[in-house]
Amino acid sequence: MDDISVYWGFSPLVGKCAMPSNLLFVYGTLRIGCAHSMAARLLSEADYLGPATVGGKLYRIADYPGLMPGPEGRVTGDLFRLTDADATLAWIDAYEEVTPDFPAPREYRRERMTVETGGGAVMAWVYVYTRDPEGLPSIVGGDFLLADEAQ
Repeated sequence: MDDISVYWGFSPLVGKCAMPSNLLFVYGTLRIGCAHSMAARLLSEADYLGPATVGGKLYRIADYPGLMPGPEGRVTGDLFRLTDADATLAWIDAYEEVTPDFPAPREYRRERMTVETGGGAVMAWVYVYTRDPEGLPSIVGGDFLLADEAQ
C-alpha cells in the first residue's frame, strides 16, 4: 500500500484524479481475522487493500463495536476495494440495518470519511454509530480485534 495510485483513478475526461466510491473501511465484525460469516463474504467479494485507520473513538455496543468519528483517537480497521460496489454495499447496508426497511432512528449510517493508509489519505465508505455512546465501554486502543482477544 505504498502507492496512493492504487486507490485513486486518473480520469482522462476531466484531466485529474477522480475520487472512487468503491472503497470501504471496516473496523468491526467485517474485518479480516473476525470469525463472522459476513467478514468471509466481504473478503470473497472485494479486494483487501490492507490496514488503515480513521479518526475517532470505538465503543463496544454488544458483541460488535460502534465508531464515533472525531479528532481524538484513532480506530484501526481494514480497507477494501469493492469489485461491485452497488451490490456489496446493498447487503452490507442491510447487515448494518441502515436501509429504509429498518425503523428510524437507525444505529448506524454510512458516510464517506478520510481514511489513513500506508500510502496516504483516501476517502472511503464507513459505517458510523449514530446513538449517544454515554455509558458504553470504550475500546481502548481503537482496535476491535485486539479488544476482543483481551476479553
